[in-house]
Amino acid sequence: MYLIVGLGNPGKEYENTRHNMGFDVVNKLADSLGLVFDKKDFKGEYVKTRYFDNEMIILKPMTYMNLSGDSIIQVLNFYKIPLENMIVIYDDMDTPVGKIKLKLKGSSGGHNGLKSIIKNLNTEEFKRIKVGIGHSQYNVIDYVLSKPSKEEKEAIEEAQDNAVKAIKIALKENFDKAMNQFNK
Repeated sequence: MYLIVGLGNPGKEYENTRHNMGFDVVNKLADSLGLVFDKKDFKGEYVKTRYFDNEMIILKPMTYMNLSGDSIIQVLNFYKIPLENMIVIYDDMDTPVGKIKLKLKGSSGGHNGLKSIIKNLNTEEFKRIKVGIGHSQYNVIDYVLSKPSKEEKEAIEEAQDNAVKAIKIALKENFDKAMNQFNK
C-alpha cells in the first residue's frame, strides 16, 4: 500500500495559495483518476483506491500545516504502510516557480509541515516532491499564504501537472525513474 500526501491548510481563505501546492497536486491526482476525497478520519480527508497493482491512499491532512505529521503518522500506523511507500508533496521556496524537484530524503528546509512530519516519524528519510513557488523579497508568511500572480499561475499549474505525472511514474515503475525524468 502507498500513501500520497499533499500538504496544505484547510479553509477557503487558503485555497489556491502558494502554501497549498500539496493540496492542489493531490486534488489534480484524484481528479485524473476520477476520485473524490470521500473519507474523513485520521485528522484528514482521504480516498482509498487501486493504481495498477498497488493499493493507495491519497491524504490531505486537515490539521493545518504545522501539525501535518499528526495526521500522517495515524494513517501510516493504522494501515501499516512502510515509510518507503510514502510520498509527500509540498510548496518549496528554494525551487523556482514552475519547477518540481524529487528527493529521497532531506531536512525540513524551514518548512513547518516537514518539521511536523520529521518530528512525528523521527526521521528525515521519506520521499518528497517539491513544487517551486520561488522566493519573496517580502514577509515569508504573507508570501506563502498569498495567491500567485497571473503570470506565475500558468507555470505553477504546469509544475503541478508534472508532479502528478511524477507520482504516477513512481507508482507504476519506481521513484528513481520519476526522479531521473523530472530532476533536470
